[in-house]
Amino acid sequence: MGSNSAVDLMESTSKVHYSGLHSDGLQQRRTDAEQSITTSETGFHKQPFIIGVAGGAASGKTAVCDMIIQQLHDQRVVLVNQGSFYHNLTEEEVTRVQDYNFDHPEAFDTEQLLRVMDKLKRGQAVEIPKYDFKGYKNDVFPARRVNPADVIILEGILVFHDPRLRALMNMKIFVDTDADVRLARRIKRDTSLKAWDIGAVLDQYSKFVKPAFDDFILPTKKYADIIIPRGGDNHVAIDLIVQHIHTKLSQHDLCKIYPNLYVIHSTFQIRGMHTLIRDSQITKHDFVFYSDRLIRLVVEHGLGHLPFTEKQVTTPTGSVYSGVDFCKRLCGVSIIRSGESMENALRACCKGIKIGKILIHREGGDNGQQLIYEKLPNDISNRHVLLLDPILGTGNSAVQAISLLLRKGVPESNIIFLNLISAPQGVHMVCKSFPRIKIVTSEIEVGLNEEFRVIPGMGEFGDRYFGTDDDDDQQVVVPS
Repeated sequence: MGSNSAVDLMESTSKVHYSGLHSDGLQQRRTDAEQSITTSETGFHKQPFIIGVAGGAASGKTAVCDMIIQQLHDQRVVLVNQGSFYHNLTEEEVTRVQDYNFDHPEAFDTEQLLRVMDKLKRGQAVEIPKYDFKGYKNDVFPARRVNPADVIILEGILVFHDPRLRALMNMKIFVDTDADVRLARRIKRDTSLKAWDIGAVLDQYSKFVKPAFDDFILPTKKYADIIIPRGGDNHVAIDLIVQHIHTKLSQHDLCKIYPNLYVIHSTFQIRGMHTLIRDSQITKHDFVFYSDRLIRLVVEHGLGHLPFTEKQVTTPTGSVYSGVDFCKRLCGVSIIRSGESMENALRACCKGIKIGKILIHREGGDNGQQLIYEKLPNDISNRHVLLLDPILGTGNSAVQAISLLLRKGVPESNIIFLNLISAPQGVHMVCKSFPRIKIVTSEIEVGLNEEFRVIPGMGEFGDRYFGTDDDDDQQVVVPS
């Protein structure tokens, strides 16, 4: 893959968008005993992953959501449709229903929707009304009981309009479809569902639907994390979204279990860079370039967890600015040799920083337990330490390195472990062994295979970064 193709992939990845869904009958109902979801080992309440899906009426939100639900078959998913929360119309409004604007924010009972979402988020079952679009009432049909779930999808034309709803969402998707396509779909839907004639549908569209889209719905597109053109026809975008959701779900759970685990906020730029460096066909130049970009982000995030002191400075305008001063007693320690790939980013962020080295034998019967070499600053016990290793796999090497730092007198709470990717097994081992250490990573992986290699992973990071052949016998040169 050349540099041009790398840029193309980054651009195409950043253009993906998402949307809403319907899932009656797709969810396996949970018993009352299952409704309170906790992690027994830690006592942390398991928070659901909430996805908001917005877009114009008949944009294809339902089709997109159905496809996402089908591909999330191993997760408990429920759909909450904003259309279930329309206000009941009065008798007078029903007689003049064609003059009622169903696409205006005030048409929805947002307060009731917020109460429902709050209960679901707290692990409580809820009753969701079924709105009758012929009688324009929400009490004609029995309410739908919805139990707590791993994933909650909130779908509707205006779910991004209220900031309180947006604040609940872990991911926001906007389905973007051409106006003429949406109008054709709306005509087909309203003539069958609402028994309107085509003239009434067109009149409603020109009077209310299009102005409301321009005034209320389209402006919320800016809040979307992802935009999906063409709705359910965009299979590539939906596949990428589902992969991203799976990744975020694994991160979501581990971060609830271990409050000392920090996963940097994922954007589709970050996801695009991960796509590039994981590609076995990428050139060495592009692999190093995008790895360095990701490493820099991880280092910057890690530095944000260091202690600080307040500091005031005088600006060139003569004003006083109250800020903070960087931590002074700091050093890096790289686990040879992959960890050395992270040293340049650390030096670029921290001028003149001292960097120590640790070499651990990772293969054979010791399974990563044998310490071969260490060279650390003499005063390391008085410093905060950034431990560098791009891949956290089994956690054996990390435990060995951290144990060495502790023997050297470094307080456990003074260690920040920086990785590009981390396997759940390694996270469990490190966090359980050293509960006061901080781990900062850019993605949580699926796990380890039978050979204890991280999957999907990115292969032998050091060989790929430094350009050495994985098949050749390499001599390790121990620093003097």
